Amino acid sequence: MGKPTVAAGLPRAFLDFAVSRGGNRKKLLERSQISREDLRNQDHRISVASYVALMKAGIEQCQEPALSLLFGKAVRMQDVSIVGLVGEQAENVESARRIVNRYARLMLDEDDGNTSDRIEFIRDGRNVWFKFTSDLYSQYPLLTESGFARCICGARDMLESGGISLNSPFPKEIHFTYEEPSYRAEYDRVFRVPLFFRSRINGFLVAEEFLSFKLPRTNPYLSQVLTAHAEELLKDLDRSRSTRGRVEGLLIPQLHTGEGSMEMIAGKMGLSRQTLFRKLKEEGVSFEKLLDELRYKLALHYLNEKNLPVNETSYLLGFSEPAAFSRAFKRWNGCSPRIQKDSTREQ
Repeated sequence: MGKPTVAAGLPRAFLDFAVSRGGNRKKLLERSQISREDLRNQDHRISVASYVALMKAGIEQCQEPALSLLFGKAVRMQDVSIVGLVGEQAENVESARRIVNRYARLMLDEDDGNTSDRIEFIRDGRNVWFKFTSDLYSQYPLLTESGFARCICGARDMLESGGISLNSPFPKEIHFTYEEPSYRAEYDRVFRVPLFFRSRINGFLVAEEFLSFKLPRTNPYLSQVLTAHAEELLKDLDRSRSTRGRVEGLLIPQLHTGEGSMEMIAGKMGLSRQTLFRKLKEEGVSFEKLLDELRYKLALHYLNEKNLPVNETSYLLGFSEPAAFSRAFKRWNGCSPRIQKDSTREQ
């Protein structure tokens, strides 16, 4: 397994939830080693280890062992990840499952190269199991209880708002692979159905009729926009998994220091210089070309989108002086960075 991550929307929402229940924002961030900047963009990636550390710190500060469970019940998936927003566009439960499986990595990514479904439907007579296959759910019970509470309580809200009544409880029962927690009473209050711990799966059982219900009508244009954005985020996530993507991620915060050497980056990745050279070559790029193309991409971003001055852009990209940056920019773009800024301003 690589480095599992979650969308920053999850820790950001949990942080707000913990603070609302008495937690100290600054101390929670310090304990989890998450910065405010890390949480600014909801689609940014945060390590699962940091997210779990944040949850544990919140539980300790708020003196509430069931805090992650209560968080899952209180905060909708649509509020923490684009996965929830895209899932809302589904026509029925089966299509919702396909959508969630397509984009689940945007919310919780194991970085293990596994392309199998994260949620499986397993028929059992007139019932169907929703089986959650990620090993992270067995490894981190806090993720499981939070995710299950969000999924089940969200589905109940959908049924109630649509005036849909089932002939049997929803779900019929829930299974967890981990030990029964000390706050089992909160599980019973939230889920209100039979619960089984130390089970062979993390999943829940529903009546087959649940799959046949039509979900509320969606907006086709909104669905198209959300899906396009989700696809771009998937591409970004895949790029970040590549050696090139990892190198770029390590280089960006180092560029302004002028110390982003291949040796230093290889060391941060736990590789030898030769191994990094080979891995980049397999992806069709050299370190020097990668660095040059990254500087150009960031230069356009800083000048056009951030509207930063040429001198500041030169500094952020690690050039020794603005004149050196200007020469490089002319090589990249055929004009000076000042002309680039002026032309962008006129458009």
